[in-house]
Amino acid sequence: MIRLGLIGYGKAGQAVAAVLNDDPRFDLRWIARRSTQREAEGLRSVILDGNTFPDWLDQHPVDAVIDFSHADAVLSYGEALRQRGIRLVSAVSSYPDTTLAYLHELSRDIPVMASPNITLGINFLMLAARLLKRIAPAADVAILEQHFREKPEISGTAKKIAATLSMEDEEITSLRLGGIVGQHEVIFGFPHQTVRLVHNSIRREAFGTGAAFAVEQLMGLGKGFYTFEQLLQRIVLEELQHEDIAPPAKLTYQDSSGRIRQLSS
Repeated sequence: MIRLGLIGYGKAGQAVAAVLNDDPRFDLRWIARRSTQREAEGLRSVILDGNTFPDWLDQHPVDAVIDFSHADAVLSYGEALRQRGIRLVSAVSSYPDTTLAYLHELSRDIPVMASPNITLGINFLMLAARLLKRIAPAADVAILEQHFREKPEISGTAKKIAATLSMEDEEITSLRLGGIVGQHEVIFGFPHQTVRLVHNSIRREAFGTGAAFAVEQLMGLGKGFYTFEQLLQRIVLEELQHEDIAPPAKLTYQDSSGRIRQLSS
């Protein structure tokens, strides 16, 4: 079993903990939380403190840490992970430049996966959309996002999809209807046919499924910085090799800072 620690116990963290607890591949050993957060029912928990956290890690060792807290948290515990060779899966909603730079620096010594959206479905949608755009660059493309009535702004996920397809935020169509949790759709218009890629968010437990996938993949990787999309691309390469189909010589992806990087098989 993979020994895990979870940092952050808000609504997303609670859903992730429930998924990991039910997965026989993992041993969720503890929750690190802020003092204002509720107790982790049935789980060993600790208040996250940069001064005492290293001793906690020595007393309760883990193979990987999953962070669903906030962007600045890693600055307080990152060195403790580095010194102990503990892998990190970071899934906070946004990354300031300083935090992203630190994660890249940290990845020189340990495997780090960072992504603002860690759901399997939406990341697969972005990968599939980018591949289809490359196959048919002349196709018409539209992005439609739908959320609950009270959400005022364009979703960050829709903006990420647009950036992946080299589209502007102004090209996104937004609908606010009733109690929709969240739906993202990419529509490709071809002569005589259309292709629709749709992802629906139903429950926060989807974050747990994505975190489980990410940490399992990261256990087989060496030190370095990885995005969720890159982990999916590894699966694509493995499938191509399994089918005796020669993969392309160069496969690129866009990292969290917007840089184009090459993925090798």
